[in-house]
Amino acid sequence: MSETTSIKKAARYAMITGLRPEKIAYYKELHVAVWPGVLKQIKECNIQNYSIHLQEIDNKYYLFSYFEYTGNDFDADMKKMAEDAETQRWWKETDPTQIALPEAAAKNQIWTRMEEVFYEA
Repeated sequence: MSETTSIKKAARYAMITGLRPEKIAYYKELHVAVWPGVLKQIKECNIQNYSIHLQEIDNKYYLFSYFEYTGNDFDADMKKMAEDAETQRWWKETDPTQIALPEAAAKNQIWTRMEEVFYEA
């Protein structure tokens, strides 16, 4: 008898938001040493390979994030993350540095999900 295992593919998420120019140094400083409780919560919410990149376009600054989600209920995991006290404290530091794009702002969010147009494994 052979055992079979199923490997769940990760869902890829790319997101974008603006960054206030006067807050760039502070944002970078925060991310040099992300709080351990925040990192723990990210992992517990089934997020892996998380990265954030900064780009200037036409004298405006944008953050691009990428992560892979390996759980079974993204909305429930994001709710769990939002209810975490340490993560809430972290967001009180990071949210004021960011500028939501119109689509996210209309939903009272900071980050806008980007459409994936190509992927090659």
